[in-house]
Amino acid sequence: MIKELLPAEVSSAEAFTDPPDAVLFPEEEALIARARDKRRREFTTGRWCAHQALSRLGVPPAPLLRGERGAPQWPAGIIGSITHCAGYRAAVVARAEQVYTVGIDAEPHAPLPDGVLNVVSLEAERAHLADLSTVHPDTHWDRILFSCKESVYKAWYPITNQWLGFEDARLELAPGTFTAHLRKEGAELAGRPLTTFTGRWLVRGDLVVSTITRTRSDDE
Repeated sequence: MIKELLPAEVSSAEAFTDPPDAVLFPEEEALIARARDKRRREFTTGRWCAHQALSRLGVPPAPLLRGERGAPQWPAGIIGSITHCAGYRAAVVARAEQVYTVGIDAEPHAPLPDGVLNVVSLEAERAHLADLSTVHPDTHWDRILFSCKESVYKAWYPITNQWLGFEDARLELAPGTFTAHLRKEGAELAGRPLTTFTGRWLVRGDLVVSTITRTRSDDE
């Protein structure tokens, strides 16, 4: 599913159930020693997906510990992202020499809980969603917006080391794609101001998946 949204430079793996044979390195196991069952399953399958994706890149197996803000600490020269929600786990990785950054997110294709949309969106975005809903009333645009904003943050933070709030990116959604207009000044990528991300999203069954990939060839 997620592979459909990614360029060839990015390796991916996904799971719709938690494989019973998925195991962690001892160092990874120590990170969730006191976690509840739900968190253990999410973490274990997420790391299992990450190791699968890394193997496809030819990266030797090694524990993936936690870096800043809890994000996975990838091997040297590798960038990546992990996501999970009910019924879905996925990980993507790429070589930093080919890809600047990647961010992914998965969500249930269902309305956001009451009150959440006002917290995570701008007034202009809510008007945009209302217009989209008149044309495609069966699509949960609020959840798609939320997922895409999560992908924006996951792509933003590794290259800036800066917090990005929901209000710091204004999104425009289109069928299968989105553009994030970044409202935080001072960030750069490849020596140029970082002002936008473009991404892709997909609804299949009861899932929403969104991705952002910024390859080095994009800025040539």
